[in-house]
Amino acid sequence: MTTAVVLETSLAGLPVRRGKVRDIYDLGEQLLLVSTDRISAFDWVLPTGIPDKGRILTQIAAFWFDLLREPNHLITTDVDQMNLGDDADRTALAGRSTLCRKTDVLPIECVVRGYLAGSGWKEYQQSGTVCGIELPPGLTESAQLPEPIFTPATKAERGDHDENISFEQTVDIVGKDVAEELRRRSVDIFNRGSDYARQRGILIADTKFEFGAVDDELILIDEVLTPDSSRFWPTDEYEPGRGQPSFDKQFVRDWLLASDWDRASPPPPLPDDIVAKTREKYVEAYERLTDREFGA
Repeated sequence: MTTAVVLETSLAGLPVRRGKVRDIYDLGEQLLLVSTDRISAFDWVLPTGIPDKGRILTQIAAFWFDLLREPNHLITTDVDQMNLGDDADRTALAGRSTLCRKTDVLPIECVVRGYLAGSGWKEYQQSGTVCGIELPPGLTESAQLPEPIFTPATKAERGDHDENISFEQTVDIVGKDVAEELRRRSVDIFNRGSDYARQRGILIADTKFEFGAVDDELILIDEVLTPDSSRFWPTDEYEPGRGQPSFDKQFVRDWLLASDWDRASPPPPLPDDIVAKTREKYVEAYERLTDREFGA
C-alpha cells in the first residue's frame, strides 16, 4: 500500500532550503533532512512524484549507517524523538526525516567507481581514461574495473553539473591529509558496501559520498549507498558490453528520452505506469538490501 505523495513539506517558523529532493530545516545545532517524493532527471525536478520514494531513500541510508558503523551525522529517524513543535504533520514526516548533526560540509563529491559506466564509459572510449586515470585497453561498457577508483568532483551550485577533478586538485582544495583520508575511506566504504550488496543480488557500479567536519573529525553525511546516490545493477542480469538494467530512475529517463520533451522547457507529467514501475524498483532495492518487506 502506498502513501500520499509528498512533494513539499512545511514546518512553521523553521528556516528551510529546498534541494532537488530534500527539504532541509535548520534547527540550530542540528539539521532536519526531509526526503520528499520529488524526482529529478536531466537537471529538472519533475512535476510528478514517486510515492514512498523519500521514505525508501531515508530508510536505506539509515540501514547503511547502522551496518557500516562509519562515523556519521545521524541522530535519529524517529519523528517522535524530534522536537518539531505541536503543529508538525508527523504523519507526512514519518519515515522520511533524518535528524542529524550539523557539520562543515567539505566541497568535494567523493565518487568511487567499480564499473565502467555513464560519463566514465564515454571518457574511456575517447581517451582510455576515467577522470584522467589511465585504465587497461580493451574494456567494454559496464566492465568491472581492476579495482575501484576514486574520482572526486566539485560540488556544483544548484542547477549546474558537478565537475570532475583530479586528486591533485582535491589536494589543492582540502589539503593533502584530508584528500588522502577522503580517498581511503571512500574506497573502503565502497568495498564493504559492495561486498554486502553483492550477497543481496545487487552490484554497486559507482556511488558518491559526502563528508563533513565536526569537532576535528571527518564524518559521513547526507545519504549513503542509495539508488539516488549510486548506480545499482541486478547481479543476475549483469552482462558486460552493454548498458545494464538498474534500480533507480531508468524508467523515468527512458520515457523522457522517448518523449518529445526538449529538455529546455518544464518537463511533462509522468504516466501512471512509469511512476508505478519506478516505485517498484526503489522498493525492490530496499527489500533486497535490508531483507525486510517495505512498510512492514
